[in-house]
Amino acid sequence: MNHLLKMMDLTAGDITEILNLADQLKYEQKHGIAHPRLAGKTLGMIFEKASTRTRVSFEVGMYQLGGLPIFLSSDDLQIGRGEPVQDTARVLSRYLSGIMIRTYKQSEVEALAANGTIPVINGLTDYSHPCQVLADLMTIREYKGALEGLKLCFIGDGNNMMNSLIVGGLKMKMEVAVACPSGYKPAQDVLDFAVTHPAFSMTNDPAEAARGADVVITDVWASMGEEAEAGKRRKDFAGYQINAEVLNAAKPDAVVQHCLPAHRGEEITEEVFESHAKEIFDEAENRLHAQKAVLVKLLGK
Repeated sequence: MNHLLKMMDLTAGDITEILNLADQLKYEQKHGIAHPRLAGKTLGMIFEKASTRTRVSFEVGMYQLGGLPIFLSSDDLQIGRGEPVQDTARVLSRYLSGIMIRTYKQSEVEALAANGTIPVINGLTDYSHPCQVLADLMTIREYKGALEGLKLCFIGDGNNMMNSLIVGGLKMKMEVAVACPSGYKPAQDVLDFAVTHPAFSMTNDPAEAARGADVVITDVWASMGEEAEAGKRRKDFAGYQINAEVLNAAKPDAVVQHCLPAHRGEEITEEVFESHAKEIFDEAENRLHAQKAVLVKLLGK
């Protein structure tokens, strides 16, 4: 493992190793045990999309590991003025220990990794959100004690979250059921991977996908950069909501996850969100611990 670009690149062993290390780092942080494993290391954080959780969790994580995080807005970099991404990669490789990038196109993340000489971490693209899904898997394991054999249900858009949850869940031997409107299916290469697994199913019926689920997950109907489509998407996604009826189809002790920010009344009701708020904000906290594990695994070599 030289980079974290997408869930497809990770083996089940890689995921287990990251989750185990994340658990250990969380324990140490909660008990005041210092762990400056990245002292002297620097992480450049390139943001082409705004962020709350990604920026703060990576910045705090590098500080707790003894390293230096450097915030790099695309407005302040030459990449925002047209410098080829491969040139940015070659320059930043001379200064930094690693790069985290939150951007629109997966191809930009892949190009950074291909042209640089330091580890690259995908902080979000339209195709993949591996850091969030590692935090989700960590949280599910905390609540359920294991991953194998559990049923994971995702309701909503077939974008980065659905793509990454399908791959991550199946690799960890979970049953994965997704519900999405026609025209919003996951990426074709993810479907090609998923259909080889009998534990995968896809439907247009949210209640059917949630039936017997141990964990039910959703995301906003219109992600960042899709604001112009918000009106159309509200119509297309009507009914693709975690509400009492859908949750009643899941197991009584089902966990609810949401990567945030949440639009109450759209993809999730206020009642369901608030009744499962502890799980959702544990998930948000685990971004910190899961990403610290990724940083140690990649930058601590």
